[in-house]
Amino acid sequence: MSLHDLQALERDHVLPTYARFPVEFVRGEGCLLWDDEGREYLDFLAGISVVSVGHCHPAVVGAITEQAARLMHVTNLFYTAPAMRLAQRLSRSSLGGRVYFSNSGAEANEAAIKLARKRRRGGEIVVVEQAFHGRTYGALSATPQEAKQVPFAPLVPGFRVVPKDAEALDAAVGEGTAAVLLEPVQGETGINPLSDELLRAARAACDRTGAALIFDEIQSGMGRTGTLWAYEQTGVVPDALTAAKALGGGMPIGALVTGPALADVLEPGDHGSTFAGGPVAAAAALAALDVIDRPELLAHVFRAGARLEEGLREMPGVRRVRGRGLMLAADLPDAPALVRRALLEQRLVLNATGPGTVRFLPPLVVTSDQVDDALGRLYALLG
Repeated sequence: MSLHDLQALERDHVLPTYARFPVEFVRGEGCLLWDDEGREYLDFLAGISVVSVGHCHPAVVGAITEQAARLMHVTNLFYTAPAMRLAQRLSRSSLGGRVYFSNSGAEANEAAIKLARKRRRGGEIVVVEQAFHGRTYGALSATPQEAKQVPFAPLVPGFRVVPKDAEALDAAVGEGTAAVLLEPVQGETGINPLSDELLRAARAACDRTGAALIFDEIQSGMGRTGTLWAYEQTGVVPDALTAAKALGGGMPIGALVTGPALADVLEPGDHGSTFAGGPVAAAAALAALDVIDRPELLAHVFRAGARLEEGLREMPGVRRVRGRGLMLAADLPDAPALVRRALLEQRLVLNATGPGTVRFLPPLVVTSDQVDDALGRLYALLG
């Protein structure tokens, strides 16, 4: 079936919620992708930070195929070893509490919002400007972006938006606050790290009022910034965090991980999901953690990120570079057009988060030569 045939099927049968590029990818390996005509592409998007271990990593593929051949689904009414082992590993690698599994990042944030609201009934959720927490109704209500919210109003009430300012956040948090929900590094709005000062202010405000501090690490977690969790670089420990994207090595899975203080808030019947934490996705996540949660790989993320950042800063037309590890963005004029040209002319897969920002999220296993290759392809467009 040709690309033209696929586009015809989309026009006739798929709701138009995505603006797709005119490329069909049929195979991936590591940081490389191939289209239906056999052309090779260098992937510096990783499925929006999903395939951080690289496309079709043998360990992840092996875990999926082995588990799928044995047992694919039984629901959460029964035990499966992959889910229980994954919960243990996530807890021990982070906050030391308990885990609720979901199928996506937005669902993980929905669970976090429900947990906070049950703990402090009727309480507000405080979020900051430029946040993105998902597109389901609770997560969308926590995403203060007019273009995303207005068409779907009325939204879930009880969300307060504050500037990314420590004093403003402190003033907004009170006895009626259920939680402060923050991304340590804001991803979808252009890779904007929140300042350590702001994160410390959030921690202090939550300690003062008894509100829960929740970090959305859906994009910044799983080694993306050079530590397994981005909060490890800030000195601020949240009461709960949410994870997804890279967690499954390409399979759909998300998680809410609590610290001990929030571990007993939810009870049987409070929340649930038919597919969440299924044995195949959980097995894939365990394999992905085996690849990522290693000192040598995380150290490599710092080195590769520094190499990419330095190269971007020297690129013609780049106004500003920001981010941490291999979660970077560069401000460039007409970013959407540049990303399209990069794909079609240089076979370099990138992403524009807005009219003037290009996002770089390569697989964490990217080599130094591949970083240099990507910079060379970008220079060919900008030089």
